[in-house]
Amino acid sequence: MTADGTGPGFAAGGRLERVLRSGRFAITAELNPPDSADPEDVYEAARPLGEIADAVNATDASGANCHMSSLGISALLVRAGYGPVLQVSCRDRNRIAIQGDVLGASALGVQNVLCLTGDDVSAGDQPGARPVFDFDSISLLRTLKTMRDDGVFLSGRKITHPPKLFLGAAENPCVDPLDWRAERLAKKVAAGADFIQTNLIFDLPRFERFMTRVRELGLHERCYILAGIGLLPSAKTARWMRARVPGIHIPDAVIDRLEGASDPAEEGKLICIELIRAVRDITGVSGVHVMAYRREHQVSEIVLRSGILDRRRITR
Repeated sequence: MTADGTGPGFAAGGRLERVLRSGRFAITAELNPPDSADPEDVYEAARPLGEIADAVNATDASGANCHMSSLGISALLVRAGYGPVLQVSCRDRNRIAIQGDVLGASALGVQNVLCLTGDDVSAGDQPGARPVFDFDSISLLRTLKTMRDDGVFLSGRKITHPPKLFLGAAENPCVDPLDWRAERLAKKVAAGADFIQTNLIFDLPRFERFMTRVRELGLHERCYILAGIGLLPSAKTARWMRARVPGIHIPDAVIDRLEGASDPAEEGKLICIELIRAVRDITGVSGVHVMAYRREHQVSEIVLRSGILDRRRITR
């Protein structure tokens, strides 16, 4: 990127990108989409997140369950003055539909796009649906980077006004094979990822091991890494997630701590707060991505109690 902030890699200068490029510690949060066509249901969930988040993720049928679309939510968030992260899953649309959706999203004012392969339909509530998977996350990143930087569709046809995009991807740093995770991240960075939001982290030593390898490869200097922090309201929920949600690693010690707490919900918040404070001090971590399923109002409380808003120092 040139000194004046233009050229390849420059998006539209949205808040998330500005915060990260300035070296401040970024905060993103996840909005769980409603089973509703009422815009007010989106705004109600977004209001508490807007108090603390530099961008709000609009999930794209996460877990292969049907809800309001990520594109629809993102458009509503832009209308209300929030900075959305459009999630694009390769599971449900082919390359023609995806390129068209991203172009339309950019025209609506969406600046951040998170590229995901997507959970298989067998994990969701409509397992008879036909999966697409025309792309995976890496080929999707390459395609959107080509649209942005070269101004052409995958076919080679020229785009009159290319989309301005800040491109993201996900990574899962705490599940086996651990030694392969940073190398997988390197492929996503090479494909065009400007920022990374990790899956939920409950095992700090595993995450520190991942970040050590990330620094060895110099990846923290080529992309911005936001550590995924999630709220566990009870030991029962933790056990269910560990058994049923792909890619989740929750140590026994965390479940035992929730099991033995007099107030498991409060203990879950304390675990989040401790993790936020811990990952903030790891070299190469540029922010946190906080997730609390159907508990968006508690994200603001957790972030405020962690103290990170009071210590937005330069991270690199």
